[in-house]
Amino acid sequence: MPAASCYTKAACIRTNETMTDLRERPDVRKPVRRMEAEKAPATGGTPIIPVKSIAGQALIAVIAIKTFLASLTTGAVFLVLGSASEWQSEVAREMTIQVLPSTGLDIEAQVNKAAEIARAAPGVTDVRPYSKEESTRLLEPWLGSGLNLDDLPIPRLIVVRIAAGAALDLDALRANLAAQVAGSTLDDHRGWIGRMRAMADTAAAAGIAILALMLAATILSITFVTRGAMATNRQIIGVLHFIGARNDFIAGQFRRHFLVLGLIGGGIGGGAAVVLFILAGTIVNWFQATAAGDQVAALFGTFSIGVIGYAAMLAQIIVIAFVTAETSRQVVNRALEAVE
Repeated sequence: MPAASCYTKAACIRTNETMTDLRERPDVRKPVRRMEAEKAPATGGTPIIPVKSIAGQALIAVIAIKTFLASLTTGAVFLVLGSASEWQSEVAREMTIQVLPSTGLDIEAQVNKAAEIARAAPGVTDVRPYSKEESTRLLEPWLGSGLNLDDLPIPRLIVVRIAAGAALDLDALRANLAAQVAGSTLDDHRGWIGRMRAMADTAAAAGIAILALMLAATILSITFVTRGAMATNRQIIGVLHFIGARNDFIAGQFRRHFLVLGLIGGGIGGGAAVVLFILAGTIVNWFQATAAGDQVAALFGTFSIGVIGYAAMLAQIIVIAFVTAETSRQVVNRALEAVE
């Protein structure tokens, strides 16, 4: 072991007493031998930090809970984005032609004419005019049933479906309807699509904000636990630092220790979230033919986040473990630099 210089007699006495106390401890013996040989410390051997401790088990539980909540948030964001994409695709494939009754004109003839114009447009796959009775029933949720609406100018609706990927010339269709059918308007539902897109973007932004808060809380938890581990092992760290151990070696011991804790906690929390989404998707498939299942499917699709969603959860586990390890290393490095 290289001779360590003592600036005062008291310092030498304190150092000798500390070395005497720690001489028989197996968790110090191997690191000291490595320092005596003046070789780069290997990753094997007895670790400085106990593998199992109350603080370590508590940190695993905290990381597992935070990873579980973060994975639920990630899955929810993928569900919302997937459902919004399906809604937008479905709404974008439909248009509505509205024909208002006009004095002196046969409304039925006007509706049939508008339907013929829509069928002739390239890219249109289906045109369904609503009858007067069907149009009246659409108003029942607001006006109630049993009303005589014969004297009211109830507009007639025509639902137009467009082929997937078809490029329909909306301007030409609008021009033809305006020229040949009085009182007709064409609604391509762009307003609804814009609102759904805004809703999906808002949900994604909220999910990212929640993930950022979870990550910040995890970093704070790791910081406190790392400081506690340093306080518990301060004698060992002091001896290693005094005999010439590099800061990177000491910080690396903490980094490896907390990397394992991060992987264990992240694996438990992320794995539980994956199992939950798989079970939810299975349950939705079981009740697919029921009214409740249809309602859930209308809101969340098949309740599956897809391969990309599960890959994002796996990446999230790795990121949390890496953040756990790097946070502990940074805390230890700053503490050792302050001692110097």
